[in-house]
Amino acid sequence: MRRLHLPHRISPLAALGPGIALCLALTLVSIGLQRLEEDVFGHPYVEALVIAILLGMAMRTLWQPGPLWRSGIAFSAKQLLEVAVMLLGASISFAAILASGPVLLAAIVATVAVTIAASFAISRLLGLAVRMSILIACGNAICGNSAIAAVAPVIGAGSDDIASSISFTAILGVLMVLGLPLLIPLLGLSAGQYGILAGLTVYAVPQVLAATVPAGLVATQIGTVVKLVRVLMLGPVVVGLSLLAPRFGETVAGPNPAGRLRLFKLVPWFILGFLVLAACRSLGLVPDPAIAPITRVAGILTVVSMAALGLGVDLRVIGRVGSRVTAAVTLSLVLLLLVSLGLIFVLRLG
Repeated sequence: MRRLHLPHRISPLAALGPGIALCLALTLVSIGLQRLEEDVFGHPYVEALVIAILLGMAMRTLWQPGPLWRSGIAFSAKQLLEVAVMLLGASISFAAILASGPVLLAAIVATVAVTIAASFAISRLLGLAVRMSILIACGNAICGNSAIAAVAPVIGAGSDDIASSISFTAILGVLMVLGLPLLIPLLGLSAGQYGILAGLTVYAVPQVLAATVPAGLVATQIGTVVKLVRVLMLGPVVVGLSLLAPRFGETVAGPNPAGRLRLFKLVPWFILGFLVLAACRSLGLVPDPAIAPITRVAGILTVVSMAALGLGVDLRVIGRVGSRVTAAVTLSLVLLLLVSLGLIFVLRLG
């Protein structure tokens, strides 16, 4: 009798294997390509996260995964991404946020808040759906692809929305790195001012390094600090969205016919885990040597999830919204640039 029941016990786990293995294979290729970029250029222009979703999309156009693969791909796209978001809490230190100084901290918070609100409004005016608008707004205001990946499970975004927002954001992110140094002579920016500008506008931490190295060590150091504090804003934004999502009803969070206020309905389990880890980190309960491995695992799981999302993308959907997404991301980026420059000059930062 035990032998008869054994296959039924292991079948759910076994069913996940092929899909997860496929996503892991795409992840390894993506990480390898990013390392190749680092060896050739000194830094990655296109991160493994973006490469993974593009590889998944390319494979999906040539081959549609059958039932053997679907459960593992779905698990990788949802559950593994939620675990990755939770683990990011271990890298959040409230002391690091306060250490940036009250004026600069206020400027960063104001930039993130204004940009999220304005980017969301721009996206909605262009006719984009609520989920897509939230992804573009958070990605543009905080840290590009990483913010999109973190916010997506909170608002229940679909693979097409995630792929569209990440793809176009990634392209403009690279253009931003290449074009931002041109503002130094045009606006007469000091090294400190340019460092703050790069930290407030460039999407990813490695891209901040790429954009500030031409301006010198001071710009690189200031830009990195500002960018890291800006990334820390992801925590409050994600928690806030998890609390606000039920208010959107079916538009974002889905219906709640029973009308009951359950804890996990208001705040998803992985956000609670995120907050617990952030509190432990701030209280010194998470040792410093453990931060890098935890962050690395979270990064790898995110790449695996992006590969899975790419495998579920319908390129026809992206094609239908492509021009509007491009316009929304571009206008939002221009707005972010103007807000950041305004704060730098008005508050005399740098």
